[in-house]
Amino acid sequence: MRAFLALLLLFLTACSAPARPAPRVPDGPVVAGYFTEWGVYGRGFRVRDVQAGRLTHLLYAFGKVDQGRCGVGDAWAAYQKPVTAANSVDGEADAADAPLRGNFGQLRKLKAAHPGLKIIWSFGGWTWSSGFTAAAADPAAFAKSCHDLVTDPRWAGLFDGIDVDWEYPNACGLSCDTSGREALARVLGGLRTAFGEDALVTAAVPGDLRKLAATDYSAAAAPADWLSAMTYDYFGAGDSGVRTAPHSPLTEYPGIPRPGATTEATVSRLLGQGVPAAKLLFGIGFYGRGWTGVRSPAPGAAATGPAPGKYEKGMEDYKVLATRCPPTGTVGGTAYARCGAQWWSYDTPDTIRGKVAFARSRALGGVFAWELSGDTPDGALLTALAG
Repeated sequence: MRAFLALLLLFLTACSAPARPAPRVPDGPVVAGYFTEWGVYGRGFRVRDVQAGRLTHLLYAFGKVDQGRCGVGDAWAAYQKPVTAANSVDGEADAADAPLRGNFGQLRKLKAAHPGLKIIWSFGGWTWSSGFTAAAADPAAFAKSCHDLVTDPRWAGLFDGIDVDWEYPNACGLSCDTSGREALARVLGGLRTAFGEDALVTAAVPGDLRKLAATDYSAAAAPADWLSAMTYDYFGAGDSGVRTAPHSPLTEYPGIPRPGATTEATVSRLLGQGVPAAKLLFGIGFYGRGWTGVRSPAPGAAATGPAPGKYEKGMEDYKVLATRCPPTGTVGGTAYARCGAQWWSYDTPDTIRGKVAFARSRALGGVFAWELSGDTPDGALLTALAG
């Protein structure tokens, strides 16, 4: 009788206990792309140029993190700059007294034209990540500042969530952080509490295996919708002692300068840490990295320095390289090209399709692009990314 009563009590307790929320995972394959706030200046890439029909999510980069609080990066570009009719999503210029102009006003129009598109405001990046150290010390205050900003009445309803691009938690980027292995999990947990279950909370994470060892990314994934691995820039012309090498190889190849510097290795490491496959995305760069003074077409050749680029030495958009320095070979699942004394590595529509196939073979949550302005006007790379 006692055994029966104990079983009955256990059954009643289980029935009355609150149901545990289902793990947060994307509803379907994510095809995301970053739109940079500064792109409206020299690059001339505007919201109207986004091919939103091929995206599930658009990430707006970047808001700043200053002393542990979220802030607007460039207010003029974000919501103050009047947009002309020629540069507008709907062909109509901003009125002089329009309450919301700039990128945010255009994003509202883009979302109206594509109601299924989710827009996420990304904070941090290479320049503004030092403020995350203070954020990790007081996650609740950080999260409140972010929620207040993302839901500001001037653009309320525009953003579907928030993205953390911390470069890098408990490791070094432009500055070094020593907040501990659980710091990112604390920050994302605070954001989940502040934003609630209906909002998107995501984070960009390193591709470098050495940096991945510094943080518990399984714990970080728990409150997040997904983690986006930055699987590009493994190699570049600025690296000391590194010869020509593809900056975003999918797999290893003979002679790779650093074993493990591949998309496959990064994905395997994060899965091995306990990040659910459905919560993991990896990135594809819409640009190339290049060297000059190169005498051999194969990877691993000596060079004299970075190749010239329009915005940065050793870097150029795919839309430029596709015609100026077309591919001459592939290695490690990505493309490379030699034209004259220059050597470039970049992804093409064909190599992107191979990477998308890899993501599907591992049942990953999806893929993302950094960043959309590097694509051709007809969206050759984004078309391949969307499958």
